[in-house]
Amino acid sequence: MNPLETLLQEMILESGPISVERYMALALGHPVYGYYRTQAAVGAEGDFITAPEISQMFGELIGLWAVEVWRLMGAPKEVKLVELGPGRGTLMADALRAVKVAPDFRDAIEVHLVEISLPLREKQRAALEGQGIRIVWHASLDEIPPGPAIFIANEFFDALPVRHYVHRDGGWRERQIGVDENGRLFFGVSGAHESAIAAKGEPEDILEVGVGAARLMTQLGVRVVTQGGAVLAIDYGYSEPARGETLQAMRAHKFVDPLESPGEADLTAHVNFSALARAARGAGAAVHGPVTQGDFLARLGIFERASALERAAAPAQRAAINSALERLAGEGEGFDRATDMARLFKVLAVTRREFDPPPGFAEGAPNEG
Repeated sequence: MNPLETLLQEMILESGPISVERYMALALGHPVYGYYRTQAAVGAEGDFITAPEISQMFGELIGLWAVEVWRLMGAPKEVKLVELGPGRGTLMADALRAVKVAPDFRDAIEVHLVEISLPLREKQRAALEGQGIRIVWHASLDEIPPGPAIFIANEFFDALPVRHYVHRDGGWRERQIGVDENGRLFFGVSGAHESAIAAKGEPEDILEVGVGAARLMTQLGVRVVTQGGAVLAIDYGYSEPARGETLQAMRAHKFVDPLESPGEADLTAHVNFSALARAARGAGAAVHGPVTQGDFLARLGIFERASALERAAAPAQRAAINSALERLAGEGEGFDRATDMARLFKVLAVTRREFDPPPGFAEGAPNEG
């Protein structure tokens, strides 16, 4: 039993069961024992791999996307390029290298990174050293100074805590975490129905509600509407509302029990993109997409970029480029998160209503604003 599990047990025994949302918040963000406070998380030596770690092409295209969005904004003399949850800094490093082709954009940007993990901050500093651009770290979105900003959130919303409700005895009861007779954490349900949930359900149906994700998207939408800029959200998830839970834990690239050794595994849930879109529209913003990651990257030119890299690569490197391209944007057989990010991952952009569709969304990706 690790220190955080002991702390959670004491909390539950003293004050009663806690929600799934509260458990995720503590397991990931406890100031001393939380996962993102203590673990390196991303990369081959961590617990999971993200798209920027698969190929430089991903970050390069995101950087060029930001340049075009900045131009659609009217090329303001000062703009903040903000990444939420920047991992090891790989995406931003690749993006900043790519935007050297747009020196006017580089002169205008100031980079802001929202990161609570101290180990990851050190990796980000190493990755971004010598860029010649001011880089500022923050613990939360609230700390970002005012002004036009382009926000990049790649695999960020999936880590925000969710609530679970189980349909039982004719109504919805919140799923909670308690302590069993053996002193172990377990899933149970509240004794009271949630009268505020009007949705119908079948016995044992589960509703997964991303309250934190919707709240953050509302905040981002308000900021874009009032101060200018755009949001680009890329994550694994679904476009239409669905029943069932998607809470999962990963350690050393393997799925583990979410209640086992809290603070030592990455906890995530699939992102409800329809809920993100509703939140952004409710803030007065325009919504573009969501589209699949494969379609988005194809429209940005990933296949052309891969061909260029292949022409300059040694024969042994060409297979790696093709493999990365297939994982990021291909449409191969089968369907799982490790090998089929192209379809499972979705991409959504948020802008002001008068904004033209940003790159990657103009074809078949209607503006829902």
